[in-house]
Amino acid sequence: MTVQIAQVETFSPLYPVEGHFKFFETRPGGPIGRPSVVVRITASDGTVGWGEAVPSPRWSYETPESVRSTIENYFTPGLLGRDPLDSGAIHRQLQRVIAPSFSTGQPIARSGIDLALFDLSGKLRRQTACQVWGRHDRDTIELSWTLNPRSPGELEEDLAKAFQRGYRHFNLKVAPDLDRDLEHLRILRQAAPDAIIWVDANGGYTTEQAVEAAWAFAPFGLLAFEQPVPANCLSGLSRLRRLGALPIVLDEGLVSLTDLREFHQLGLLDGAAIKVPRVGGLTEAQRQIEYLQQHGLLFLASGLTDPDLALAAAVPLLASHGLPYPAALNGPQYLTASLLTKPWVPREGQLQIREGWGLGVEVDEFQLSRLGHKISA
Repeated sequence: MTVQIAQVETFSPLYPVEGHFKFFETRPGGPIGRPSVVVRITASDGTVGWGEAVPSPRWSYETPESVRSTIENYFTPGLLGRDPLDSGAIHRQLQRVIAPSFSTGQPIARSGIDLALFDLSGKLRRQTACQVWGRHDRDTIELSWTLNPRSPGELEEDLAKAFQRGYRHFNLKVAPDLDRDLEHLRILRQAAPDAIIWVDANGGYTTEQAVEAAWAFAPFGLLAFEQPVPANCLSGLSRLRRLGALPIVLDEGLVSLTDLREFHQLGLLDGAAIKVPRVGGLTEAQRQIEYLQQHGLLFLASGLTDPDLALAAAVPLLASHGLPYPAALNGPQYLTASLLTKPWVPREGQLQIREGWGLGVEVDEFQLSRLGHKISA
């Protein structure tokens, strides 16, 4: 008898955090922390797959509430009774119930389902993530330390903490104050003369500001200028690419492979920072990585302060596909709790692939109940 999806449940933990990061406050006056929506899909034979969506409403439009309602009211009814191994049919169903606008509809909510199905199907097939993809380029990934300083003193304190933990490479948040950004960049480059560094504006500059910044940043030997202008500022991206001062890497504006292909064909980018949660999960992220590699584009990676299960998806994907640069996966940098029986702990600024089936991790359900609560079944 074919195994079927019998139950979909969601949980809403709020992870405690340390340090300053501009995306932690979920709403005005709300709690400071990293909210997520954990997804548990149970098959008819009792096998369980775990996933996690990581909404960040100050970064993108999806909220913890919208992720939960999308999964509960739209995705779940179409999943029950389906074969969890028929990923093509499942993704077509998800696309039907939440139509795309400019790009994939509700991609962060979709990523929670995608990860849980990947974990479930890996367990049913008794395959590790690398076996599913048929690739195992390396066992570890190097991490980049995220710097989001509000002052030179805070930057120096954060650098000291990064070096103490064994990190050697950095991604620096910039915009909109170019003078402050340049002061921070001078301190950073002096403290880490051999580091791989890139700057990320999160779309915070206007085109004129970004052009001035690109020329000013160029002498610092940066890897890339990430999302210098808003995602829909195509004329600004075109101008920056023609300028050629720094490689332009996009993030917020790229959700589907179609987006990546169009932006590339229009000459608006030199590469992309792959975020598994942003693009709807592992299925789409792998397709985008293959596109970057096939076309000789810069392949960078980052996350949305990914906790536990989201991190368990990104690490094997990036390592198995030979990520050539440090990854800005800053969950271990900021989060002070874990839902896993074996939490993620970087060693000398590196994370290692787990070898278990599916995502290769086990959820501690006591910790899940301590940090959050079940919200649907």
